[in-house]
Amino acid sequence: MTTPRLFEPISLRGKTLANRIVVAPMCQYEAIDGSATAWHHVHLGSLACASPGLLLLEATAVEPRGRITPNCLGLWSDANEAALAQVLETIRTVAPDTKVGIQLAHAGIKASRHRPFKAPRRGYVTPDEGGWHPVGMSAIASGGDGPVAQELDDAGLAEVREAFVASARRAERIGFDLIELHAAHGYLLSSALSPLTNRRSDRYGGDREGRMRFPLSVFEAMRAALPEAMPLGVRFSGTDWADEQGGWTVADSVVFAQQLAARGCDYAHLSSGGNASGVAVEAKPGFQVPLAAAVKRGSGITTIAVGELQDPVFAERVLADGDADLIAIGKGFLRDPRWPWHAANALGHAFEVIPNYRWCVPVTS
Repeated sequence: MTTPRLFEPISLRGKTLANRIVVAPMCQYEAIDGSATAWHHVHLGSLACASPGLLLLEATAVEPRGRITPNCLGLWSDANEAALAQVLETIRTVAPDTKVGIQLAHAGIKASRHRPFKAPRRGYVTPDEGGWHPVGMSAIASGGDGPVAQELDDAGLAEVREAFVASARRAERIGFDLIELHAAHGYLLSSALSPLTNRRSDRYGGDREGRMRFPLSVFEAMRAALPEAMPLGVRFSGTDWADEQGGWTVADSVVFAQQLAARGCDYAHLSSGGNASGVAVEAKPGFQVPLAAAVKRGSGITTIAVGELQDPVFAERVLADGDADLIAIGKGFLRDPRWPWHAANALGHAFEVIPNYRWCVPVTS
């Protein structure tokens, strides 16, 4: 029987994934001063036990002011590095065949927010409450209650770029299999790309070339700092869903992917939105797949599709049609932490379950 595309291996530079199932990054808001806690061991270890090809850790801030919330994961200090090294050891112990990546991020104007649960309220966390004043590409505010961000000057942008490089070096030293640069959802690098949030008049603003300049410079600096065999990908918003407002478009994403590919980017992870307010998009199965398909066909780069793809038959068709090379699942994995097993059965594939659980899993042969 032919192996389903979903369960075929795929290579990214120096790493080969056992299958094309990706656990998408999902913020957990359980870190202390940026350091991982017991929650990360349990949460990530459990997901890894399902044997996805790739497990991507949540958005991990490269500096304290780059966190979305005061409870977000970080990788700017020795303490952060030591805590994450222990998490990676846990994952590798229980699921040695699953590759593990980390998403490095900076929240920009969307920083210093209350986490969406366990908080007395949502919105901006003031300095008196343990928050901080956000910085961004432009002096604009995020949300109805947040302050106007401090616009980063050349020195500030250089500092942020170096923070990304320093965190990438820490991630490589810990032993992560790959690194993903976060440039989606209205966070710092995403806000640089979109004309809706980039109001700069210097070389980092203006036309598309100017708006791409800083994110591309961050990628270039990270690529130069990492070993040749270390895969480096980028997650970015394929569209702002606001063409009529002059927002970032699919055509812009194709050009951005072309520029990334020319600089040694190993994959593009396509999601959407985050820069335009008042945008209503129906999150139906496959609603973001056309973004991955357009980028894949327009740039030739390896793509990851994400967004309501938990139906195994549908996910398989996305790969078989050539619309993406890998399938990422986020909330669907939280609802069904053993999704790869059920997908294998649905597609008639004999999937190798970890020995500890093999006795209780009906496997199609």
